[in-house]
Amino acid sequence: MFALRRWWIRHALKAGMVTLAISSAWLLRASDGALIYEAYHWVTRPLQPGLSREQQFENSYILELQERIVELENQNRALQAVDAYEKSITTEGTRATVIGRGADHWWQHVILNRGSRSGVDVGYVVTGPGGLVGRVVAVSPSTSRVLLVSDATSRIGAKVSRSRTMGVVRGQSNNRVIMEFFEKLPDAKAGDVIVTSSFSRLFPRDVPIGRIESIDLTKSPAPEAVIQLSSPLPVLEWAIIHPFEPLEMVDIPTLPGAESENGARLDGSGGAMP
Repeated sequence: MFALRRWWIRHALKAGMVTLAISSAWLLRASDGALIYEAYHWVTRPLQPGLSREQQFENSYILELQERIVELENQNRALQAVDAYEKSITTEGTRATVIGRGADHWWQHVILNRGSRSGVDVGYVVTGPGGLVGRVVAVSPSTSRVLLVSDATSRIGAKVSRSRTMGVVRGQSNNRVIMEFFEKLPDAKAGDVIVTSSFSRLFPRDVPIGRIESIDLTKSPAPEAVIQLSSPLPVLEWAIIHPFEPLEMVDIPTLPGAESENGARLDGSGGAMP
């Protein structure tokens, strides 16, 4: 009799545990875990700081406001930098904001919030704090797409500001570009400023590009220099669009097998081959 009673009690307990488990699961699903959270919060409340839920929400709101103020201050500094740059340039320009940039094409192009309605056209030159950014390659009524100087297909006629030594700058998808010199022994050194040359078809002359970081005179068919861009392309937010009409053709001295700014092969006399 005693064994039968123990068996009955054991099975009753098992049935009760199963019922409790099923009920708990149903309540958890019905309340999306709110009951479990409230129970946990009630049990652990003595271990937590003495802040009510209202105080926690208020602190979060204050933190959000502080972060917004920091962002507004940073935007204000960026605008002041653009204002200072805009006042320093002597050519006509339209201020624009970067509104689009693909993660897969970070160093290739950006989208600006100015298009044909603002008078922007294909071929216009884009600069920013530090110097050259790129050129407009496509426009819509309200936007324009800018091919960056860092794009691997970009070609720019350039020169060493100090010695006037000529070459071609090509992008390599980062914040450094390569300058290929026309001379076998170029008068160039680390720290020299590189600007656009008067032989450039797609850009006006004397626009800053960057500074020479290093030179390799052993490169073939021509010596090369690594140029650190002066424009902060990785964090670019604002730019100035300048009207510019690309020149039909400018004869420049070139090395056999070199490429022009638009990627066309060049013969030894400097004329662009089709």
